[in-house]
Amino acid sequence: MEIHIVREGETLSQISGTYNISIQEIMRLNDLRDANHLVIGQSIVIPASDGYYTVMAGDTLWKIAQRYKTTVDALVQRNKITNPSLIYPGLLLRIPTVAVNYTIKPGETLWQIAQKNNTTVQALADLNKISNPNLIYPGTSIRIPAVKPRIEVNAYTYAEGQEENALVREVGQELTYISPFAYGIRSDGGLNQLNDEAAIKTALSENVLPMMCISNFTSIQKGSDIAHTILVDPALQTLLLDNIINVMKSKGYRGLNIDFENVYQGDRELYNHFIQYAVERLHPEGFFVSTALAPKLNAGQKGLLYEAHDYAAHGRIADFVILMTYEWGYRAGPPQAISPLNQIKGVLDYAVSEIPKNKIFFGFQIYARDWVVPHIQGQVAETFSHQEAVSRALKYKAAIQYDSVAESPFYRYVDERGVNHEVWFEDARSAQAKFDTVKEYNLRGISYWVLGYPFTQNWELLEANFDIIKKH
Repeated sequence: MEIHIVREGETLSQISGTYNISIQEIMRLNDLRDANHLVIGQSIVIPASDGYYTVMAGDTLWKIAQRYKTTVDALVQRNKITNPSLIYPGLLLRIPTVAVNYTIKPGETLWQIAQKNNTTVQALADLNKISNPNLIYPGTSIRIPAVKPRIEVNAYTYAEGQEENALVREVGQELTYISPFAYGIRSDGGLNQLNDEAAIKTALSENVLPMMCISNFTSIQKGSDIAHTILVDPALQTLLLDNIINVMKSKGYRGLNIDFENVYQGDRELYNHFIQYAVERLHPEGFFVSTALAPKLNAGQKGLLYEAHDYAAHGRIADFVILMTYEWGYRAGPPQAISPLNQIKGVLDYAVSEIPKNKIFFGFQIYARDWVVPHIQGQVAETFSHQEAVSRALKYKAAIQYDSVAESPFYRYVDERGVNHEVWFEDARSAQAKFDTVKEYNLRGISYWVLGYPFTQNWELLEANFDIIKKH
C-alpha cells in the first residue's frame, strides 16, 4: 500500500493514471462518494504494489500462489474468498504484494529499518541493490520484503442487536476478538444485560472470539462508589463472578475484559486482588481474563482515572491488557488530537517497563471530533466518522492539514452561521503511523474503540501491515 496526499487542483483521474489503478478501485479502498471532488490534503490509499491475475481454466489457488510466491491463505484473505475450492475462469484476483515501499527517516539506519520490519540488513540490501548498507539517505524510498507481523485485534462495540451483528459481519475477518460494551455491574453483584446474542453467533462463525466486557461506569455515573462496594466485599465479588460465568457459559463468551475506571486510590490493592480472584475462578473454566488500563505516563500519576490502575500488577495477573490510549481530545475539552502519537509513545514507554510486550494491546480510536472554537467551558464536541470528517472538509472547502508531532490530521472551517470550527480525526497517514508504532514496540495487538464509525482505509491498511491471528 502507498499513501498519496491530494494536491491543489489534482483529480482522481490524474491519481488513477499516475499509479495505473482504476478510479473504481481507488474509490472503493477509500470509501469515496464522489469521483469529481477531492479535498486538498486528503490522504488516499493506493494499492500500487498489488498485482492482478485473471483465473484461467484448470487454475487452483495453490497453483496461483506458487506462481506468484505467495500463499493460499494470503490470496483468500486479500480477495475475501469464502470457499477456496470455488474459483472460476475469468475471476479477477488481487495478488498480495511481495514487498512494500518505505521512506527512510532522518537518523535511521538500515539495521533499524530491518528490525522494525522483521527482516535483515542483507535482505534489504539485496532487494534494493544497496552496495554499502552504511550509506542510506533520508527521503529515499526503498522496498521492504513483505513479512508481516502476526498480531491479535480486538474491537469494542456499543451497538446492540442486529446493528451490532452487522458491524461484526462487516469487519469480522480483521478481528481476533469482539467486545460488546458493556455489562454494567450493580452494587448487589448483579449485571445489567445486553442484547448481544446475534453478534456472538456471527463472531463465532467468523472465528472471532467474543470477549465479555464488564464495567462500573456509565455516561452519567463515574462508578467509583459501585466499584468500592464490590471491591470491599468478598461475598459480592463471588456473586458477581458467579453471574459473569453464567452469562459467559450461556451465551458463548470465551474470555472476560474487566474495565473498572475511576476506582478510588485507596481501592488499588483491592482491585488487584479482584483481578487475581477473577483469574483463579475463570481459568479453570477455560476462560481468559484481560483488563483495560488508563493511559499512564508513570507509576505515580495523579488523578482518579489513573491512581488505582497498577500496571505491574495487571501485567503480572491478567492474560493481556488493553491500553486506552485515546481521548486526549475528549468531548468536553478543548480541541486537540484525540490520539496524539507523541503522547501515546510516552504511555508505551512506561507500559513496556512494567508489562510484558506480548501482553499489551495498543488502543486505537476510529472516530472524529468537531469542536466549536474558541472553546467555552461546558461546550461538547460533535463525534462522527472519518467519512463524515472528509465530507465536511469538502463541503466547507477546508484544506486538511497534518500535525507531524501528534501524527494526526485536522482542519478548520466556518459554518453557515459564521461559527468557527476545528476538526481532528484519523486518516491513512495517522493509521499507518500507529501501525508502525505497534511494530516498533513489538506489541501483542491493537484494540479498536469503537465500531460503528466507517473508516475503510484503516481496515485496508491493517490487512496490508499485519497477519491477523484467528483462534478457535
